[in-house]
Amino acid sequence: MKRYANWQNSIAAIVLMFLVSANALAGDSIRLPDYQQVKLKNGITLVLLEKRDVPLVSFSAAVRGGLVSEPADKNGVASLVAELLQKGAGERDAIQFAEAVDAVGGRFNISAGSEFIGLNGEFMSRDADLMIGLLADVLLRPRLDEAEFQKIQTRAIQGIAAMKDADARGLIGTYAEAFVFGEHPYARSSTGSEASLARVSYKDAKDYAANNLVADRLLLVVAGDFKAKAMRKRIEKALGGWKAAGKAVAPVASPARVPGGRVLLVDKPGATQTYFWIGNVGVSRSDPDAVAIELVNTLFGGRFTSMLNTALRIESGLTYGARSSLAMLSQPGSVSIASYTATETTIEAVDLALEQLRKVREVGFDAASLQSGKTYRQGLYPMGFETARDLAGQIMTLKFYGLPDSKVNDYSSEMDAVTSEKASQVIARIYPKREDMVYVFIGDSQKIKDQVGIYGEITMMSITDSDWVPGDK
Repeated sequence: MKRYANWQNSIAAIVLMFLVSANALAGDSIRLPDYQQVKLKNGITLVLLEKRDVPLVSFSAAVRGGLVSEPADKNGVASLVAELLQKGAGERDAIQFAEAVDAVGGRFNISAGSEFIGLNGEFMSRDADLMIGLLADVLLRPRLDEAEFQKIQTRAIQGIAAMKDADARGLIGTYAEAFVFGEHPYARSSTGSEASLARVSYKDAKDYAANNLVADRLLLVVAGDFKAKAMRKRIEKALGGWKAAGKAVAPVASPARVPGGRVLLVDKPGATQTYFWIGNVGVSRSDPDAVAIELVNTLFGGRFTSMLNTALRIESGLTYGARSSLAMLSQPGSVSIASYTATETTIEAVDLALEQLRKVREVGFDAASLQSGKTYRQGLYPMGFETARDLAGQIMTLKFYGLPDSKVNDYSSEMDAVTSEKASQVIARIYPKREDMVYVFIGDSQKIKDQVGIYGEITMMSITDSDWVPGDK
């Protein structure tokens, strides 16, 4: 593979660091504005935040459930329903719904996440009634048209097949989490697989919507140009007749780390690159060391100048990029290192990534490195609170995971308090040792199978298999 490092990348990184540093002091002043939180009679949790500097109103909402509420063999039904909800609601069909949003320059999106169906949108304040009306139609009066369902399902299956034929970079995490989490709900893909999507019937979609779109599972945050008292009345009028389920979503069990030294090899004949993922089970969003975790992950693999990207891209030129990531959900998600490289440099790249893992576990970060990461994080942080849309999303996340406002208000001081000793403690806890890592590869098995066997016992499957785990063809 061509060596990709060049001086422009280094200059870009320096410029970014300068810009972030210039904003760093703003991190000291971030505090959530005052807001109101109420529980409506039917169980809806409503949060209202007035921000009247511009004539916009934004909402961010979560209906608890998502992928974890899917039937085990119908992975993908949540994503199908999420898309179907925008294909007609109330008196509007799919085209009329889209036109109603576009005609006023609004935004209205729905997606399925691991633990909720997420809805968000933004409209001019003069169009707030339209926004609330559309939201009420989607939640209380979705059309769930069968013809639209069939089109969405077919397109979803074809989309997965197209991704497998093209650049498989976006699929490595899907294969990895299915392999690591096994029967746990976190193994489910937000898209489903070709096999699981094919098993979802129109009745399955309607049943999922009926069982999960219920009032007492909704968390709704509205922020922007309005008076809170009047907005509450409008929302109560629009959503007050929505029925509650009367029972909470079943809690998700905490997954334990799985044994290391296992390899999943997804054969993609003729591939000129190998995509690799190295990881295991990590930590939850409510982890008490969340700020320190964010800091060390930024330094290890979360920015352009991180240890991983410096070693694998900037210095060796083995890849266009390497990252470490943590999926922090209500229970521990995955912690991982991911990258890709030319087929002939597969082992060189993986071993170099593992060498960075050894270094960070043994050496940690000195005070100068930590200060660099703190400046970077504190500089970026205020950018997530600039608009009503930002604030609605931030508060929704806090409320959904049951986190206190201090997670925002004390962010900068908590970041400043992270010492080298604390960073080393966090590193030892969140990044597994080499022998405890699970490995996933997508590549040409004829060329790399014998090589990747050094990392553990190999489980084989083909990129053409219709599921994310071996078995279904």
